Order: sequence, then C-alpha cells, then structure tokens
Amino acid sequence: MGKLTTHVLDTMNGCPAAGMAVALYRVDGERAELVKTLALNADGRADAPLLEGAALQPGCYRLVFDVAAYFRQRGVALPQPPFLDRVPLDFGLADTTAHYHVPLLASPWAYSTYRGS
Repeated sequence: MGKLTTHVLDTMNGCPAAGMAVALYRVDGERAELVKTLALNADGRADAPLLEGAALQPGCYRLVFDVAAYFRQRGVALPQPPFLDRVPLDFGLADTTAHYHVPLLASPWAYSTYRGS
C-alpha cells in the first residue's frame, strides 16, 4: 500500500524539528486545496502517514513547512522579515503503490530536500 510521509531535521541545532507546523495541499493548476495540517512529533515526523491507501491519489501536492515560526519558538532571533519563512515544496505522486518520503533539512538560512525511502 502506498503512502506519503515526511520528516524534518533542524540542521542548526542538530536535532529533529519537533513541533514544526506542516500543511499538505493538493495542487491543481493555480488552485491549492488544503488537505491537512499537523505538528511534527518529538522525532520530527508526522504521527501517521500524511496520505495512504485510497487517499493517496496521483497528482501534484505541496508541503508547506513553517520554518521561521519553529526557529523563533526555539529562541532564535530572526530578522523581520525572516530570510526563510514558510518553505513550500511542490512534488508529484505518480505511483499510488509507492512510499513517497519527503524529508526536509532546515536552518533559518538554508534548506534541502530529496525523495527519501
């Protein structure tokens, strides 16, 4: 059964991004429909897959990670506006039987992602 998962690592502090807010959208052209919002657990992960089974449909999606709010909550003094505020990642799901893992490595000044396993 296919599923979509995420994981965020705080590269400034060398730890999981516990408590970071994340939103998942389904994207259709210029329209983005909110699917769910969540806060990451102590391991920097969602407690359950973001999508799985029948809910995992082919298409375009967007994950939005609230990076600036997370770092402010940890006491980091950020400029206003912050260099990175909310980080959007747009990606496509083609195979509903596959596991799509979308990790984010983030600091207040940089981020990277890849398709994980």
